Amino acid sequence: MTVLVTGAAGFIGFHVCRRLLADGVRIVGLDNLNDYYDVSLKKDRLEILRKEDNFLFAELDLVDSKGMERLFKENSFDQVVNLAAQAGVRYSLENPKAYVDSNLSGFLNILEGCRHNQVAHLIYASSSSVYGLNTRMPFSVHDNVDHPLSLYAASKKANELMAHAYSHLYSLPVTGLRFFTVYGPWGRPDMALFLFTRAILAGEPIEVFNQGEMLRDFTYIDDIVEGIVRLLPHLPAPNRDWNGFSPDPGSSPAPYRLYNIGNHSPVKLLDFIALIEKSLGMKAEMELLPMQPGDVPATYADVADLQAAVDFSPKTPLETGIKNFVQWYREYYRC
Repeated sequence: MTVLVTGAAGFIGFHVCRRLLADGVRIVGLDNLNDYYDVSLKKDRLEILRKEDNFLFAELDLVDSKGMERLFKENSFDQVVNLAAQAGVRYSLENPKAYVDSNLSGFLNILEGCRHNQVAHLIYASSSSVYGLNTRMPFSVHDNVDHPLSLYAASKKANELMAHAYSHLYSLPVTGLRFFTVYGPWGRPDMALFLFTRAILAGEPIEVFNQGEMLRDFTYIDDIVEGIVRLLPHLPAPNRDWNGFSPDPGSSPAPYRLYNIGNHSPVKLLDFIALIEKSLGMKAEMELLPMQPGDVPATYADVADLQAAVDFSPKTPLETGIKNFVQWYREYYRC
């Protein structure tokens, strides 16, 4: 089996590739190695993947329509895992065009490649950010999500709509995954765990938004990967009970499904910081700040549908996940 994994040098893509390679799957990994964050970290992830015989790397941007067309034609992809995107809620306030290019135009090229090359299953990354102004907890894929708070969130909602259109028009099996605050070794430098760990070790203050009253459903990377791997052979089937008078946003009469993939256990940001302090053996100096534009005060994933579909729900305790990250960080940065 050959699987295309986009964003292969990124945090989640790297871990997905490693797991699939260990399972004997042939991987074509795509990444444009952009400089949104430290490229050397991406290259070090890539160096590990390139040691595997079953891994082929394609340095390519999703928005390169001709290049993407060639890539699909030259490889017979059985399945596609699309994890490439312009990430970050806050950066979308500074550079909105990057989100239109990568997350909309780039995703269209993925859909077109799958449509024209008989790909059996497309799994793509959405985000908990799509819940926006929703306040009913836990967040459910069966709830309406029409009020995003950032362009990043809007682009992810647009991905879900685009995927549904292609699933409906071309009977393309498509599964969208709404990720909830993914963390772990080899994580992104713009994420809270990475930022806090670096600052605490350097003796610098950490910026704590919403006075530390944020709640986040932190989800360990190994749990995310396990969910993706279990879903790959699980093709979404049309929901025969779907009713247009009371439409279910999480399913469709087309072969289309949405799932939350989160820890189903929201944690207060101040408690999260306390666990980092415990793992580091150091106290944090905190600068308490108001809520940032585009952020939401809480996230909490209802994962019942994922559990029903593939008998899986994330299980890694937060303290264990943070310890694993801190150990990796100290080894990687030799500090």
